Amino acid sequence: MTSRAFTMHHSWVRPATIGFLGATTHTVWSAFVAAFEYRLRELGWINGSNIVIDYRWAEGRQERYARIAEGFVRDKVDVIVTSGTAPTIAARDSTAAIPIVFAAAGDPVGTRLVASLARPGRNITGLSNGQTGLARARFDLLRAVVPDLQRLAILGNRGSHNVRLEMDRVQSRARRLKIETVICDTRKSAQIAPAIKRLKGNADALYVCTDPLITHHRISINTLAASARLPTMHAFRDYVEAGGLMSYGPDFRELFSRAADLVDKILHGTKPADIPVKLQKKCELVVNLTTAHALGLAIPKRIRGRAETIR
Repeated sequence: MTSRAFTMHHSWVRPATIGFLGATTHTVWSAFVAAFEYRLRELGWINGSNIVIDYRWAEGRQERYARIAEGFVRDKVDVIVTSGTAPTIAARDSTAAIPIVFAAAGDPVGTRLVASLARPGRNITGLSNGQTGLARARFDLLRAVVPDLQRLAILGNRGSHNVRLEMDRVQSRARRLKIETVICDTRKSAQIAPAIKRLKGNADALYVCTDPLITHHRISINTLAASARLPTMHAFRDYVEAGGLMSYGPDFRELFSRAADLVDKILHGTKPADIPVKLQKKCELVVNLTTAHALGLAIPKRIRGRAETIR
């Protein structure tokens, strides 16, 4: 489909159209959008010139994913770009013809987004952030900062395969260390505040499992956690920049930049099925020193030595 419109030197009969299915909002994903467009420009693709990027935002509401994806199919976009398992499944279920690129998915094989990392198959490819596999490392880092941890609250949407798997791994690690856990299953916006407020005085720390709903409410989650005197562990730096205590995981800006590389390949005629899914192995530890100070926590030297700090 795309190859028939493309000629040499990035000259199109018409601009290529990228349908960008954003799981949250432009404000939340602004750094990711900037990284995506910057890399596209480096590759010769200029939004509004030889490509048009149609941004549509679900605002953390899962019921919007399919509607947005179906709109892109009706509009016959050349590529659909998204991030997260549920939005990608919605895109995949909407079309077997339009190429789909996911900037990040926690377990693309386990959730059957792709047949395998090496041979994704069908019309889909992207990047795996390996989120569920980092659960033990995140737990251990949090425990290093909160050495008296005896009761850990775990917040997330258990309706998500990846969140459920991550929660289970955190619980398993906690059991081995004889640390009690409290699961806060939050599948709707209205459940978040009451769940965190109930934790005040009933938990020593809060482990936050990421999905689009949680990302959309990350600022209020951190505000509520601070009010409840709960140190927080997150998957990505954006949560720490929004007031969380610490995070350990890949840099999403880099993931969206690499997604632009995959879009470039597809616009040059490569089939998604022939582009292996890349596993992002590089992780960053980020610590918010202002939040640590407010909570009366001393960050151990060995943690500060390897972390990027935010003041």
